Amino acid sequence: MNSIKHIQNALADLDKEVQNILLDIALPLNEKDNRMLPLLREKKVLLQTLEDLEYLRSNPPMPNQPCGISKYRND
Repeated sequence: MNSIKHIQNALADLDKEVQNILLDIALPLNEKDNRMLPLLREKKVLLQTLEDLEYLRSNPPMPNQPCGISKYRND
């Protein structure tokens, strides 16, 4: 699935951005926190989406039935 590849690429880009923020010694800690928080939230959403897509790839729904992804999640 192309969407899985795109999500994996986006996750790798987010990791690089977070790493760059962490390694920037000129930034105070509170500024690092402020910059990383939205990135980490985005990463959480992308990870959940990736998990859902991988689950659906492994367990495709039967025709004319709901996918049942909500039963799979442990939220």
